[in-house]
Amino acid sequence: MAALSKFLGLVVVQIINPIILLLAGAAFVLFVWGGFQFVLHAGDDTKRAEGRQAILWGLVGLVIIFGAYSIINLALGAFNIAPIHKISGS
Repeated sequence: MAALSKFLGLVVVQIINPIILLLAGAAFVLFVWGGFQFVLHAGDDTKRAEGRQAILWGLVGLVIIFGAYSIINLALGAFNIAPIHKISGS
């Protein structure tokens, strides 16, 4: 069981964490892009609507990503696996 616990911890640290970080960065960029689009095209209603949609989907993405991060931490804690931070002894 210790080998499985160590393996799952390493999978989270080496694979899941970078994916979550990449997706969070992409959602943040989408949010910022939507904000720029919303402000820069203040006179054009269609461009403002596109910017508003980008802001909305960026926020939805961030909520989902951080929710997944929290669920992963809760699951790891429930099974006494090291948290998402670096695993000691590896």
